[in-house]
Amino acid sequence: MRQSMRYMSTRGQVRDLSFKDAVMMGLANDGGLLLPQQIPAISPEQLLEYRQMSYPQIAFDIISRFTGDDFDAADLKELIERSYATFEHPEVTPVVKKDGVYILELFHGPTLAFKDVALQFLGNLFEYLLEERDEKMNILGATSGDTGSAAIYGVRGKERINIFIMYPHGKVSPIQELQMTTVTDANVFNLAIRGTFDDGQRIIKEAFGDLDFKAKYNLGAVNSINWARVLAQIVYYFYAFSRVQPQEDCDQVDFSVPTGNFGDIFAGYMAKRMGLPIGKLILATNENNILSRFVLNGDYSVGNVVETLSPSMDIQIASNFERYLFYLLGEDSESLCGLMESFSSSKSLQFDEQLQAKVREDFTALTVDKAATIEQISDFHQRTGYVLDPHTAVGVRAGEQLSDPDIPVVCLATAHPAKFGEAVQQAIGQDPEMPASLQGIEEREKRCDLINADTEQVKAYLVERAR
Repeated sequence: MRQSMRYMSTRGQVRDLSFKDAVMMGLANDGGLLLPQQIPAISPEQLLEYRQMSYPQIAFDIISRFTGDDFDAADLKELIERSYATFEHPEVTPVVKKDGVYILELFHGPTLAFKDVALQFLGNLFEYLLEERDEKMNILGATSGDTGSAAIYGVRGKERINIFIMYPHGKVSPIQELQMTTVTDANVFNLAIRGTFDDGQRIIKEAFGDLDFKAKYNLGAVNSINWARVLAQIVYYFYAFSRVQPQEDCDQVDFSVPTGNFGDIFAGYMAKRMGLPIGKLILATNENNILSRFVLNGDYSVGNVVETLSPSMDIQIASNFERYLFYLLGEDSESLCGLMESFSSSKSLQFDEQLQAKVREDFTALTVDKAATIEQISDFHQRTGYVLDPHTAVGVRAGEQLSDPDIPVVCLATAHPAKFGEAVQQAIGQDPEMPASLQGIEEREKRCDLINADTEQVKAYLVERAR
């Protein structure tokens, strides 16, 4: 029998939530982010067992530790198996070795991006909980490129859910946009906002911060502010380790993670806290490098968003950063609230030497610019014949430069190269192979509305169409 598992907010005013309530709340009602009140440990014996287990089996073992006694085991197992049956590859997230680097392919889901791993699960989880509670939900999400389509594919056609996805007009790749706007199910609404992804995140936080509005329209969160997103991503770190460790007979594995919103690498940080023997967590950013500046010199100050070849990382304010900050400050909600208040007005945080030293125990970092990204795709293709998408190229570049030469490195491949055909063409002089799901996508019917990056306008739009 699983133990009870409770959730709390980083800001200290919300505690003792069940897993189900934490998923439905999304952003904590005090404006913070939800975390488990204790982190379950995975023993070395359990790690050995994972070698013999399939992806859904490992997912069930890990996720059930965080759901506690909230679920009937058979129901949770079925939900997980159904979520990963939609993936094209039998291993769900296979690991391939190319020229001494392990690549964890996270792009075999319906929208060819790592977000599918969490959002196929979250879509089915929402459906299950709404059925159980006889409720309806309006999901409000923002995307810098991949979350939007993955969330849409996770809930399209589900009768108790409407989904409203905001993306920065003209600032996602053409394929990313088409993957969203060509889903014309009646419950799907795409909003191209005149602004940046950070504007979209701000609108979400303001809408969720209006607690009357949130309750009246039963707002649901699919962005990685929702704990279930991070939880589903923890699984593939354990899975990758279980496949690489026997090949290398090693004690530790390094992971290199291209990240803009801190969710993907925070999942790795949680895996490490649970007992996964991770050597280095390598944080790789593009020119929008607020996170690598934070790791390298304690400077978390917002600049202007620069458009790059890896648009999913064109982010300045990382929505999962607060979760890590909570642990960095020794789980002191009062200090955290003070910092977040200060950041809200100054858009800048500076960390002293002592905290910087702690951060560098957890992460190392590299900024990879446009020229280096192109060079990496080209060079890696020449060496191995393998085509990297620009986000993955950022991670592989950092992994090759910063990993320990005596420790194997796993680089997270976050998207299929076909989603970023222009960058690939620029790097290797040919278009990436087009998967079946993208063929003819330009000819499909599209639906989208252009709207100002204004919270009240977005709320009014949702009200008109809400469940």
